[in-house]
Amino acid sequence: MTPADLADLLRSTAAKVLVERGLDASVLPEQVSVERPRNPEHGDYATNLALQVGKKAGANPREFATWLADALSAAESIDTAEVAGPGFLNIRLAKDAQGAILRQVIDAGERFGSTDALRGMNINLEFVSANPTGPVHLGGTRWAAVGDALGRILATQGADVVREYYFNDHGAQIDRFARSLVAAATGQPTPEDGYAGAYIGEIAGQIVARHPQAPSLPEAERVELFRAEGVELMFAQIKQSLHEFGTDFDVYFNESSLFESGAVDRAVTKLKDSGNLYESDGAWWIKSSDFGDEKDRVVIKKDGNAAYVAGDIAYYQDKRARGADLCIYMLGADHHGYIGRLKAIAATSGDDPATVEVLIGQMVNLVKDGVAVRMSKRAGTVVTLEDLVEAIGVDAARYVLVRSSVNASIDIDLGLWTKQSNENPVYYVQYAHARTSAVARNAAEFEFDGVAPDFGLLTADEEGALIRTLGEYPAIVAGAATLREPHRVARYLEELAGAYHRFQTNKNLRILPQGDEPVAPVNAARLVLVNATRQVLANGLGLLGVSAPERM
Repeated sequence: MTPADLADLLRSTAAKVLVERGLDASVLPEQVSVERPRNPEHGDYATNLALQVGKKAGANPREFATWLADALSAAESIDTAEVAGPGFLNIRLAKDAQGAILRQVIDAGERFGSTDALRGMNINLEFVSANPTGPVHLGGTRWAAVGDALGRILATQGADVVREYYFNDHGAQIDRFARSLVAAATGQPTPEDGYAGAYIGEIAGQIVARHPQAPSLPEAERVELFRAEGVELMFAQIKQSLHEFGTDFDVYFNESSLFESGAVDRAVTKLKDSGNLYESDGAWWIKSSDFGDEKDRVVIKKDGNAAYVAGDIAYYQDKRARGADLCIYMLGADHHGYIGRLKAIAATSGDDPATVEVLIGQMVNLVKDGVAVRMSKRAGTVVTLEDLVEAIGVDAARYVLVRSSVNASIDIDLGLWTKQSNENPVYYVQYAHARTSAVARNAAEFEFDGVAPDFGLLTADEEGALIRTLGEYPAIVAGAATLREPHRVARYLEELAGAYHRFQTNKNLRILPQGDEPVAPVNAARLVLVNATRQVLANGLGLLGVSAPERM
């Protein structure tokens, strides 16, 4: 019985108790809270349901808890239910109910933790979207890890997830990029507002190798050639770096296509027709302040050219036209102003602002021996995705970037994340998976066929704690999806790894027979426990895009 199963049992039992006593069952919450008590001696799970709804239903909370405890004690899956304090309820599961958790894990396999909660929802998940003017920096690398993990988590809940990269190939930053490439190719200094770094010289050299005549072309033609070729080469590098990092996208959307296809003009016309665009001082403004934005914003400038927000409007409307029910934008730390802006764009387009969600990621720093590290070889002072991977590897890089809430800045200690010890969180989790795999290999030497596991024999504290932790996995994944917080999965995996290490370290809990001992039902039960742990560790690591090694 998982915590979700117990919550359902609590709710249905409470409803029955209240109805039988002529009290108001409508006050029961849709979701009943079930938690593991801090002190395991108090039971397997605890709930404050009686305190939460007792008075609302017309009963004394402790008296209601007593009625509920009596009713629960009659259930086959419950061993004991005891009232504590003013109305808390401590619950112990029957041993067979704990065994049912293991059967669920083994039967579901890779799908354990998956649900249909978001079935039928089309989610457009846009992340990274770094300008094609340089390699992906650490902020973008964080989104590459977190966004990919979030997409995987949402998919486990039945959502159709479109992973999208917005390719900014239009605007002033591309002009500066092109001029920087021309300067590098012709031996001139980098423009004052241009891009520096060895990668500029590398790309310029590739363009000249393709087009030897490029440096001597007329200026306008030369700049256009370096712009087109440079963007293509830079973006190819970005895509390759992300692919090697384990992050791929379903859609690469070109910003320039919004202008070339007339989408921007159509979006402007739509807003004019709806009355959400007005003219002032020769420019056209969107009434975004009417819908929660901090101010109205210029959409068409006095000179008739579209402002940047015009592309945002057209892009949002394009996502919706492609079937997106929810548009999630994952943006950098300096983009807080976009939250109100994008929600206002949804509202002025005739949609519920809740159609837009904006996640803001905070800064990432590399630290070694307590000192910030500046180590980029190709991008000057900017630390890149490749720099991080070279320093600690793909698995550690993805794990450390997903492990913390995006609302918090991260200091990545290079010394810690390269250690092959339990101090390194990703090593700790992966090593737990490797240990379970070793047990499975060793078990092949014994005759387990025909020996039925007796889960009632798994009575040790370490066994019970491990089983209960396994049972929490579906709720962890569901919570990570609902709250858009992949770090919950990483933290859970560390808890699960700890529970497993404590179980296997207890020499009194031998998993396999010794010497000539026959396989006993308790051995079979413990092997199922090990295999279930291996499955959940692999499932969780897979959601983070981190490998689950069988040997370390």
